Amino acid sequence: MQTKNKILDDLSQIMTSAMGVAQGAKDEASNAMKSMMDRWLADRNLVTREEFEALTARLDGLVAENATLRDKIKALETRVG
Repeated sequence: MQTKNKILDDLSQIMTSAMGVAQGAKDEASNAMKSMMDRWLADRNLVTREEFEALTARLDGLVAENATLRDKIKALETRVG
C-alpha cells in the first residue's frame, strides 16, 4: 500500500511540474507572438486603436470648431454686406 501511494505522489509531482512547464511555454509563445505582431504592425506604419480614437476625437473637435468659425464669418458678412 505504501508503494502505491509513493508512486501516486511521484506521478502527481511529475504532472504538476509538467503543467508548470506547459504554462511557461504558453506564456513564452504568447509573448513571442505579441512581439512579432507589434513589429509587423510597426513595419507597416499602422496606427493602434488608441491612436485612431484620439485622432478621431481631435478631428471631431476641429470640425465643430470649423463650423463655429464659419457661422461667425457668415454673421460678420451679414453685418458688413
